[in-house]
Amino acid sequence: MITNPTLIFCVVLAIILLAPIIMSRLRIPHIIGMVLSGMLIGEHGFGILERDSSFELFGKVGLLYIMFLAGLEMNLASVSRKAGRFIFFGLLTFIIPFVISYFVGIYLLDYTVEGSIVLACILSSNTLIAYPIVCRYGLQRHNAVSLSVGSSMMALTLALLVMAAVVGSHGSNGDLTYWLWFILRVVVFCVGSVLLLPRLTRWFFRHHADAVALFIYVLSVVFLMAAVSEACGLEGIFGAFLAGLLLNRSIPSVSPLMNRLEFVGNALFIPYFLIGVGMLIDISVLFEGWHTSWVVLCMVVAGTVGKAIAAYGAQWLLGMSRLSGHMMFGLTEAHAAGGIAMTMIGMTLYEANGEPLVDAGMLNGVVMMILVTCIISSMVVDSSARKILYQERLHTTEPQEQGDDEKILITVQHMKDVDSLVNTAIMMSNRKLNRGLIGLNVVYDDLYSQQNRARGQRILDQAIAIAASADIRMQTQSRLAVNIANGIKHAFAENDASEIVMALHRYKGGDDSFWGAYTQGLTSDLLRQITICRINRPLNTISRIQVAVPSRVEYERGFYRWVERLARLAEALDCRITFHGRVDTNNLIGNYIHSRHPHVRVDFVHMEHWRQIVDMASIVSDDQLMVVITARSGTVSYKRAFEHLPRELSEGFPTCSLMIIYPDQSGLPHDVMTFTAPQRQESESAWNTLRWIFKRR
Repeated sequence: MITNPTLIFCVVLAIILLAPIIMSRLRIPHIIGMVLSGMLIGEHGFGILERDSSFELFGKVGLLYIMFLAGLEMNLASVSRKAGRFIFFGLLTFIIPFVISYFVGIYLLDYTVEGSIVLACILSSNTLIAYPIVCRYGLQRHNAVSLSVGSSMMALTLALLVMAAVVGSHGSNGDLTYWLWFILRVVVFCVGSVLLLPRLTRWFFRHHADAVALFIYVLSVVFLMAAVSEACGLEGIFGAFLAGLLLNRSIPSVSPLMNRLEFVGNALFIPYFLIGVGMLIDISVLFEGWHTSWVVLCMVVAGTVGKAIAAYGAQWLLGMSRLSGHMMFGLTEAHAAGGIAMTMIGMTLYEANGEPLVDAGMLNGVVMMILVTCIISSMVVDSSARKILYQERLHTTEPQEQGDDEKILITVQHMKDVDSLVNTAIMMSNRKLNRGLIGLNVVYDDLYSQQNRARGQRILDQAIAIAASADIRMQTQSRLAVNIANGIKHAFAENDASEIVMALHRYKGGDDSFWGAYTQGLTSDLLRQITICRINRPLNTISRIQVAVPSRVEYERGFYRWVERLARLAEALDCRITFHGRVDTNNLIGNYIHSRHPHVRVDFVHMEHWRQIVDMASIVSDDQLMVVITARSGTVSYKRAFEHLPRELSEGFPTCSLMIIYPDQSGLPHDVMTFTAPQRQESESAWNTLRWIFKRR
């Protein structure tokens, strides 16, 4: 048996590396390979490794990580809209297995009433052992998955409460005072967490942008919540799941931070937990006698049948598809950590005659039941996920996934804008197209071009690092130009880009202009979508997106392009988005978002005249994103009021995050030049300047 810590860790890493490779060749889910590997190398297998404190530590961390990721990736908007469904399935997947298991314990296994209740608690709970499979297929927000995750947490909580009642009836604390104190602790913990944790997280994210600090903060919160949950008398997995729910809106699903969290969990902690579960399994107990085999058979059948009835019954009653029923059954079938914890608790309790509530037969039965249910769960979830993905592709109603020309060009000129621009582009992009991003830095071709180009290359390297941390490909280009706008236009054409994301000029006052030296030249000559950003705070702390929509904008060619980008941004940030516009325009936006992005929480406010944008200054706070949809001169949605936009934005929205979008316009391509085409669009017309002079007199 290996005792050297270095070799122990090396063996575990070898299993984590090789098990998925071997299992993929055998067409078996990777999770089963991890569990079987743990069974083979453990004390009950070939005795290569001992299940020491390192496996207990990393195993506990892995379990907490699974529950944390499950809470983090839940669609809270869907949960709030379908709370009745979650409660219904949660009660169903707890009560049905509980009742079946109780009567199996009484009539088939000859357990006492309290022993049967312990067995029922074990089999009515479940562990999301197959959740990593769902993550691998990208189905975390599928309705059946969200429903299963929420109901699993509910079933486990109810089982732990019943188990606490059994423990309380055996101890000196089984009086009313004990229960009042227990309920008070749980209520204070939940309410305090809901009130404090989101506010603390927003403050920390706003003041600390270091990637390592953010990662360590999130992990600290998860394990602190788990520890406090255990101190309150609940399992730590409840606290980890609650932490995931509360941090849900602060960690966008396409952010670099989410990618780091998933990577560390899936690469190390979760496999360690699965290997540790396998090391508990002793296959030889099946051959010790018919009694153990009978206990294992009864447990497997009772647990499986109960969860199957609950899953397929809920699927039928809620009008869901058969594949959704398969997914719900697969995710709620596996029993692991919760069952082991309650078994260990039961072994410390004794009957009146001195016999333990949980004997060696039940312990062996639970361990073998874990192996069988994990195999069933993994295989059902893997098969269901494949079929769901195939069905979605077969019946997709999104033609833009095949024909969309999306290719986003990000112009980065200053280091302080890199993080916000890259993250904005990532959240607006379509991950299914997997086309990556293009980073561009243009410097003036003058005496200082070499040192400016070196500084620009450092900016591009930072952009690549940010994109890579979110698992996004980025190609970069640095170029010299005597005119910045022309340099951007040439790069746009060479890369066949579809749109631009760029930073808003930092207005310094005095003779400085709102748009800067080259923005207007770019927007007047380039007729594709241009998104200009001024992000003053981390995107994941944005609480709401306010969008000012001019009239007749629905007649522009690029209407649905910017609606799609804003819907993706709101979905990634999991925040509300409010459109201020005319009724007809709002209706078109609402129909599009409800059909393409049903999970986005969208509101509409009637704004009859564009001059009412000034009134929005009173409702847009510093933690909100103000989006202004404007237009180029001469287009169908252009209005003279846009000439006052620089002054209105400077005076009315000086501190909030700002985004200005020039939509795609119908007209000549950007590389066609005519004598009548204006070479520059000024922010203020000469007539307005003259009127202002005469008014001063």
